Amino acid sequence: MKRRDLIKRLETLGCVLVQHGAAHDWYTNPETKQSQPVPRHNEINENLQNRSSRN
Repeated sequence: MKRRDLIKRLETLGCVLVQHGAAHDWYTNPETKQSQPVPRHNEINENLQNRSSRN
């Protein structure tokens, strides 16, 4: 999955960008208070994709 597609998915789930890091951006869902790092790679690992859909 492309990084931009994962970000779109997170944003449709209600997540907002909280912080830009050197290697990752942090997204948090204000309702559930769960945070998730999104690496700055073009292709995202399947494990991270699955984790984002469970949160």
